[in-house]
Amino acid sequence: MSSFITKSKIAKSYIPSFVQPSPKDIDSLREFISKYKCCVITGAGISTESGIPDYRSEEVGLYARSSSRPLQYSEFLKCPNARKRYWARNYAGWPRFSTVLPNLSHQLICNLERDERINWLITQNVDALHRKAGSKNFTELHGCMHEVVCLSCDKLYSRDFIQHKIKRENSDFDFTALEISPDGDVFLPDDQVRGFTAPLCSSCGGGILKPRVVFFGDNVRRYIVEETKQMVTQSQAILAIGTSLQTYSSYRLALQAHQEGKPIFIINIGPTRADHLAMYKVGSLASLVLCEAIKGL
Repeated sequence: MSSFITKSKIAKSYIPSFVQPSPKDIDSLREFISKYKCCVITGAGISTESGIPDYRSEEVGLYARSSSRPLQYSEFLKCPNARKRYWARNYAGWPRFSTVLPNLSHQLICNLERDERINWLITQNVDALHRKAGSKNFTELHGCMHEVVCLSCDKLYSRDFIQHKIKRENSDFDFTALEISPDGDVFLPDDQVRGFTAPLCSSCGGGILKPRVVFFGDNVRRYIVEETKQMVTQSQAILAIGTSLQTYSSYRLALQAHQEGKPIFIINIGPTRADHLAMYKVGSLASLVLCEAIKGL
C-alpha cells in the first residue's frame, strides 16, 4: 500500500486541501535532517490526522466553520458563569478528547528523537499526543489538558480525577456533545449548562480549578520561555511542523533561530508567520513528507 494518503481518504476530516510533496521537497527534508540536529516545533496541524481540528486552517479550521471563539483567560478568572460554561463543555468533550491516539507524524518524530536526530521537541499542542507516542525530550509550550491546577494553592490534579469529581457533583447533568475543539471542549447551548456546578479545589476548600494550559490572553510561564529559548540556542536548526506560528510564543522561537543564524525548515499546509524566515517550506501533509524523507535516512 502506498504511504501517500489520497485526498479522497481525508475529504471528510479536519485536514485542509494540500499538494503532494515533490521529490525535491522530500530530498530537501532528508538532507536537512541529515545535516542538522534540529529543535522541532509542532502545532495543531500535526494532530488533525488524529481527528482533532485546528483553529486557523482555511475551510476546515474551527475559525472558518464557526463564529465561536476560545474563552479569554480574564473572563475565566472574573466570571463564575464563564467558568461554569467552560467546565461543562470541557466535561462533555473529555471522554473523546482524552482517548484520541497519536498519528504517524507523532510516531515519526518520536523515532527521530530515539535515533538522536533531534535534540528537543517544543509543542504548542495541549493534547498529550507526543507523550502518548513516546517522546521523552519535549516542552509543552502551552501546557497539557491532562492536568488541572488550583489557582489558589497550586495543587495539581489529573484531569481524569477531576472528571470523576465533576460526575459525582453533577449526577443529573445531561448533554449532547458535538465535535471537540483543539482544546478538548465542545459546544453546548446555555440551557444545557444552566444547572451545572463547576469543580472547586478539594485541597484548599474552594480554589478555582483550571486546566494546566495557557488560555487565550494568558502568558506562557517564564521558566517555559527560558527553557525553550535555551533549547533553540542548543540546536543547530529549527524544523517547524504543522504550525502557522501565528502565536508570538512560537513565532519568537523562529525569530530567535533566525537571529542566531540557524536555518529553518517549515512543513505546513497554508502560510505561516515565519515563511519569510524559512530556508525551505513544504506546503503538504506532515506525515507524507516525514515518512518519505525518513525512509532514506
